[in-house]
Amino acid sequence: MKYDYLIVGSGLFGSIIAYEMTKIGKKCLVIEKRDHIGGNVYTENVENINVHKYGAHIFHTNNREVWEYINQFADFNRYTNSPVANYKGELYNLPFNMNTFYQMWGVRTPDEARAKIDEQKSQYHIENPQNLEEQAISLIGKDIYEKLIKGYTEKQWGRACRDLPAFIIKRLPVRYTFDNNYFNDMYQGIPIGGYTRIIEKMLEGIEVKLNTDFFDDREKWLEMADKIIFTGMIDQYFDYCYGELEYRGLDFEFETLDMENYQGNAVINYTDAETPFTRIIEHKHFEGSDSPKTIITREYPKTWSKGEEAYYPMNDDVNSELFKKYQELAEKEGNVIFGGRLGMYQYFDMWQVIDEALKLARKLD
Repeated sequence: MKYDYLIVGSGLFGSIIAYEMTKIGKKCLVIEKRDHIGGNVYTENVENINVHKYGAHIFHTNNREVWEYINQFADFNRYTNSPVANYKGELYNLPFNMNTFYQMWGVRTPDEARAKIDEQKSQYHIENPQNLEEQAISLIGKDIYEKLIKGYTEKQWGRACRDLPAFIIKRLPVRYTFDNNYFNDMYQGIPIGGYTRIIEKMLEGIEVKLNTDFFDDREKWLEMADKIIFTGMIDQYFDYCYGELEYRGLDFEFETLDMENYQGNAVINYTDAETPFTRIIEHKHFEGSDSPKTIITREYPKTWSKGEEAYYPMNDDVNSELFKKYQELAEKEGNVIFGGRLGMYQYFDMWQVIDEALKLARKLD
């Protein structure tokens, strides 16, 4: 049987392409190596709680087109991400704001907070930050860097902060207001009923084969359709001919507790170096789930090895140069198009995945 499109991967990117192409009359086949659809946004209902099986996914965007698009498939609640940092038992509000500064130094006004941060920054004379450590200190000073950034970041990326690129820390907001809204985007929330329902609606009526690895019968799948949308690892597609791109891996430890409320917040980051996990997610707080139990997940970052699930691209200079070589090969592939965070080797928020998928869909016919 011949298809117009073979989509490799049933995550957000692949599912949008399948939905949009089917809408214009194209015949699509989606293959997925896991035993479920949805990729990393997959949620599973356990004890009346929608559990984010591959880490917390909190939707946020300032892009109205993206927001209206995703709202076709689900109603969103008003969840606002307001994480808390735990440093050796000390609790601090995130993002860095007046609550954080009061908790750290006892300052009560924006002027007092600025003065404290400027005093700490002035001791380092950093004009052109060359790495994450310098960037963080130049933004927020030594105390917050050492308590709330250093240990967490080094666990997350498996490298010393001085060996990580400066741009990573630019994602962290700094505010001189008492505002714990981490993202501060115009549109944000959690889909009521979980993300899996969104993917189910996108793939309704489309043929999907689970437990099907593209690489187990690569030649067969390449002959199956006029065009292939590949959302897996771009270096794996080319058999790592230039070497392996680097990724970070994650392990998840799930625990069901016989209590209604474990930590009082959906996300608590553990920012000291000694605690082996980076954060604990308490899933019921995303949707205010009514359950006598609660489910938590501890996230353990780890070094990625070939054959494991890749989560975060390591977008440093070395890997960016290697990716360019694979990009050049990709451009010569003809009927194969690479998309998503692994196919494009980029750290994407969900809204960016949707935006990229819609841009591609407009080009396809």
